[in-house]
Formats: sequence, structure tokens, C-alpha cells
Amino acid sequence: MELSAPAPGEWPDLTYEGYRSAVTRGPRQPAVPIRIADPGVPSFAATPPEADLTAMGAGPPLGERIAVVGRVLDEGGRPVRRSLIELWQCNAAGRYRHRRDQHDAPLDPNFAGFGKTLTDDEGRYRFVTIKPGAYPWGNHSNAWRPAHLHVSLFGSSYAQRLVTQMYFPGDPLLALDPIFHSVADELARSRLVSRFSLADSVEGRLLGYTFDIVLRGRDATPIVP
Repeated sequence: MELSAPAPGEWPDLTYEGYRSAVTRGPRQPAVPIRIADPGVPSFAATPPEADLTAMGAGPPLGERIAVVGRVLDEGGRPVRRSLIELWQCNAAGRYRHRRDQHDAPLDPNFAGFGKTLTDDEGRYRFVTIKPGAYPWGNHSNAWRPAHLHVSLFGSSYAQRLVTQMYFPGDPLLALDPIFHSVADELARSRLVSRFSLADSVEGRLLGYTFDIVLRGRDATPIVP
């Protein structure tokens, strides 16, 4: 996964001032390129059941069930095949299953908030999950994160990784979120927002959202912490 340098504003600065913890955690030195011998991502890195986050507990999780579908493409619109995609998120109440999340929203015993899948020969992927809730995060006064999914995409090996976030259309918290706005270019920022898809919805069961990931070029998906 060789990423060309983005245009100014298409990717956030590593120490974006509005994202308070990034100022203390962001690297101070430029990245150093290294070569790593890596056998690649094996075909068994993800199995079909791991793409359904609603089927991993003793019963169904609480919340609005959704499908997240899309394609992984290069700058020429060609599919990126057999790429490992990981998804992690909070539950419908806005809480992660992680010891550092002490938000007083309830945990869901039937929802772990993590899944993975491999793209097919057309670069397509599909997850079934629940729509995450908003949550307070203490970055500034009355700060709430909009509903979002964390998406991790591996290239031809585990040494190649892109991490971004997917948001939902029409969320009023997007206008107030400094992580979303750390991508200064408005057009690039819009590529982090999924599209509602009736075609990918399942009648009586779930709503569909489309989120394509483009690795390089003018329409590249921004990397977001």
C-alpha cells in the first residue's frame, strides 16, 4: 500500500491543535522509512462470521442494526483484492468495551465492538453491526464525539496499515468535532462521511451505508487518528 503524499489539508496534522491529546501524543520527529520482511496477510486472517458484529454474543445486541458496505480502490479505480479490513466501535449507548472507557453508559454483554473481513476480487467488503452512539470525551467543554466507526485497512502485509474513521450523514455533531475538522480540506473531509444506501438495506432487518476507501490520488480517503 504505497501512499503518495497528500495535498495540503487532505490529511490532518499529527499534532492538530484542536485535538487536545494529539498535542501531547503526536510524534515530534519525521517518519523514518524502513524495510520489513513480511509474508503478507494470509487468507485465513479473517473468516466470514467475523464480519457480523451482531452475531458474536449469546443473543442479539441492543441498537439499530446496520450494514456497512463498500469497495477498496486504488487511484485508477481498480479494486484492491484480499485486503484485511478491521472495524471497531463503541456500542449503541456510546461505550467501548475497554477498561479505559469509564463513561457511565451501559455495556452490552452481546456486543464486543470488533470485526474483520477480507475484500473480494472486486475489492468489496461488507460488515453487519449496530449504529454506534455518541459519547462525551472531555476534549473541551461539553464535548461529544459524533457516531463513528474506526476502520483499519492493511495492504499486502501487516506492515502496511491505514487507519481512518467513518461518519454518518446528517449528524449535527460533525460540525462541532475537532477530529473530523482536523482534515482541513472540505472535499477531503466529506469523503469520511458514508452514504445511506437503500440498495444495501435489508427489508425489515437493517439499513445500509456505503463507505468506499480510495488509497491514492485526488479522491484518496484521508487518514484520521
